Amino acid sequence: MEEQRLIEVIAEAIQDKKGKGVVSLDLSGMDGAICSHFVVCNADSTTQVCAIADSVEEAVFNKFGEWPWRVEGKQTGLWVAMDYIDVVVHIFQSELRDYYRLEDLWADAPMVEYEDVD
Repeated sequence: MEEQRLIEVIAEAIQDKKGKGVVSLDLSGMDGAICSHFVVCNADSTTQVCAIADSVEEAVFNKFGEWPWRVEGKQTGLWVAMDYIDVVVHIFQSELRDYYRLEDLWADAPMVEYEDVD
């Protein structure tokens, strides 16, 4: 599974469910990174967070025949982390994204921003 295409499929699946502030961070050159890319977004409700996670799972499976290695956080819908080994997806409820500021922790990583879909 080619990483860049995986990231594009994930971003499209997030946009399909109106996820906001979609970015990908290239961590491949960063010391201490647990994967090569993060994809980060947020949503206004726990229901939408879980819907985005379901959309990502479905889109990646339909395109690549792969399920995430691990998914955490769907029980509460506050912050869902989806592990696709080289790419980790973080879907935050909006207030938690503002609180944790994950992008700031990796501020030196090259970032690609995707436009919000209305």
